[in-house]
Amino acid sequence: MLQSKIFGKTNKDSKQYDSVNATLLQKAGFIDKTMAGVYTFLPLGARVLQKIEDIIREEMDKLGPEVLMPAIVPKELWEKTDRFDNVNILFKAVGANKASLESNDAEYVLNSTHEEVITPIAKKFNFSYKDLPFAVYQIQTKFRNETRPKSGLLRCREFRMKDLYSFHKDEKDLLGFYDEVKKSYTTIFDRLGLGQDTVVALASGGDFTDGFSHEFQTKCETGEDLIFHSKKLNIAYNKEVAPATAAPFENIKEKELPLEEVEGKGIIGVEELSKYLKIPVEKTTKTILFETDKGKVIAAAVRGGYDINEAKLKKIVGCKILALASEQVVKKVTGAQIGYAGFINLPKSVDIYLDDSVAGRKNFECGANRTDYHSINVNFGRDVKEPKKFYDFKIPKAGDFNPETGEKYEVFQACEVGNIFPLNTKFTKAFDYYYSDKNGKKQIVYMGSYGIGSSRVMGVLVEKFHDEKGMNWPENVAPFKVHLLQIGKDDEVAKKAKMVYDKLLSQNIEVLFDDRIGINAGEKFAEADLIGIPYRFVVSAKTKDKIEIKKRTEDKVELLDLKELLVRVK
Repeated sequence: MLQSKIFGKTNKDSKQYDSVNATLLQKAGFIDKTMAGVYTFLPLGARVLQKIEDIIREEMDKLGPEVLMPAIVPKELWEKTDRFDNVNILFKAVGANKASLESNDAEYVLNSTHEEVITPIAKKFNFSYKDLPFAVYQIQTKFRNETRPKSGLLRCREFRMKDLYSFHKDEKDLLGFYDEVKKSYTTIFDRLGLGQDTVVALASGGDFTDGFSHEFQTKCETGEDLIFHSKKLNIAYNKEVAPATAAPFENIKEKELPLEEVEGKGIIGVEELSKYLKIPVEKTTKTILFETDKGKVIAAAVRGGYDINEAKLKKIVGCKILALASEQVVKKVTGAQIGYAGFINLPKSVDIYLDDSVAGRKNFECGANRTDYHSINVNFGRDVKEPKKFYDFKIPKAGDFNPETGEKYEVFQACEVGNIFPLNTKFTKAFDYYYSDKNGKKQIVYMGSYGIGSSRVMGVLVEKFHDEKGMNWPENVAPFKVHLLQIGKDDEVAKKAKMVYDKLLSQNIEVLFDDRIGINAGEKFAEADLIGIPYRFVVSAKTKDKIEIKKRTEDKVELLDLKELLVRVK
């Protein structure tokens, strides 16, 4: 490709965005921002995206055939699975103006995922035990109504994704295939250049399973996920499911002080409260009242500085729904307004759950169950009965320990690049999808879902592989293998550069040829570093009958003849 003819130019004056990938990809002319979370992939960007998807496609073809499903579907499909009103990132499509609405006023869904589409299709064709197992995949554009799209390609409203769906006769067969996909994903991320820094992390199974799902998380300082890694167990957890023991608060030798109630009106947050009471944040307590789906009111308390993980708490309580208690319920139970609840002197009808972070403290703070008041110098045994068991329902943080090994977690930021879900029978039950077994008996089909965000992977690659000069693409996904620079406008130089370009093409070596005239060497070198193609070749009067070669990752520069050059690159 000739750089003089390429659509989309580098822009050294491009603004700094909220992430490295957003800044460099736009500065180098790979993508162009249409609006927040929506980008056009220009020729260089489209080539990288295509290479990422080709690698994904090569591995997915080993698991099942490729299909292409519609982006827009009738909302009835999503109503069938009870997700139309409950998925909070769903886009609805309707006619854009009066004339369009008069023509057709139906409502549609722009798919963020395709379980609702593939399940009824599969039901049409594969309904015998002889048809199972099977899997199909697609690579397609998806849509999410993100409240705050940010970080370039890492969080978009429109994005590219590979989604694979598998169908099985029972859970055992599903889990066997699930492990195959896990191995396939490991191969994909190795080939993409991310394998060394990508871990398989346990994550919530959501409504699909009581067990875990798995996320492929790439270590990334700008990633939105916090991963807790146990080196002894060699297991990684997303923070939403990480079992954790809080670091103990060392005040056990303190002398017990008299219990007091202190007025503290209008104080917001534990930081402000700790300053007001002149105690460490760790001595404050956050007590929240919840209502369960069984009509029960419970109180849950964590140490100041922590938040409650409601998914963990639901499993401990044994309920399916957990909602914050209403203002009326809080007033009835505590006698106070919201914000002053404590686990002292609550009615016996209220079940109390204390996180382990609350244990082992002396003279701690707790809500007084009295509007505008806080209890201080609370102590177990004297002021409140110490429970037989403390639980783990906090959202963990750096410094916490793995309860099984006692080791402090290794904690790092990461970006989710793939995920796999054992969907089990959630969608097949919704669409009444059964198969006939060997005896002609109807059996429910089991299902799995497996995603990789290909456009997000592109953003992560830039976050991982860049320096102060620009991007540094791994060879497997680089837009070209060679960036050929013609320095000078001398006829002999131009002739030689063209000959090198033609020779590279004849050897099936992808090359971007900077044939532009009137641009100085310094500017060309800077643009080459910004674009980040693995090899830079330079033809100039100074190189004479040889060609200068430099790898983007190295400072070393060599002069080689064309034959040596081709051997080196191939």
